[in-house]
Amino acid sequence: MTLVASFDPRYALAGLVVGALVGMTGVGGGSLMTPLLILLFGMHPAQAVGTDLCYAAITKLFGTAVHGFTRTVDWRVVSRLAAGSIPAAALTLFLLSRFDLGGAAAGRLISRALGAALLATALTVLFRPALSAYCGARFGAADPRRIARLTVIGGALLGVLVSVSSVGAGAIGVTALVILYPRLPVARIVGSDIAHAVPLTLVAGLGHWFIGSVDLPILGSLLAGSIPGILVGSWTTVRVADRPLRLVLAAVLFVVGGRLVV
Repeated sequence: MTLVASFDPRYALAGLVVGALVGMTGVGGGSLMTPLLILLFGMHPAQAVGTDLCYAAITKLFGTAVHGFTRTVDWRVVSRLAAGSIPAAALTLFLLSRFDLGGAAAGRLISRALGAALLATALTVLFRPALSAYCGARFGAADPRRIARLTVIGGALLGVLVSVSSVGAGAIGVTALVILYPRLPVARIVGSDIAHAVPLTLVAGLGHWFIGSVDLPILGSLLAGSIPGILVGSWTTVRVADRPLRLVLAAVLFVVGGRLVV
């Protein structure tokens, strides 16, 4: 079956909405798409994670192009995050390849890990301003070398989390950058987080592809919607009111995360 013949407008619509959210906020890729694939479309958790990672890598590549054009990417921060996340993701994927990810037990484990990651993401989205205010004074005047080390360590933690659940590169990554780099404008934090997600999700997605947990026809439908969505969302980053969108995202993530954990 060709990708054109297998096109499904339901997946394209889901990709459009999630892509726009990712472009505007840096949040919503794995946090929303993977639960949608599992809960709404009935996909096996392992396949949902793998498909979403490939979807995120290609989608965020277009978002990075827009943010790069508007000069809202700090490539120094991106390189530090990638120095930790890429090796951690590769090691995690090697360990995952030793298990039968298509089985029922693995599906339950991935669902619960995804649910826990979503609840953590919801908390970071909800309390990001408070965390930023509390930690900004401490990290704002910290030794630059210490900030660099913490960024690499944070990237490594994201590499593990994203490889297992496809969640974390957005909300948790943005929150970490807000705490570590309080003087960076929000648009540059979002742009840097999206740019870092490209190599991370690409490595993780290719790993899941080799493991066999990527659905190519569904991936094509998702990308048909997500690419225009993230292009529009990335252009409107600085025009979106942060607080209402943050509250809605947090509420959705709490509900979805709770359903996956139980």
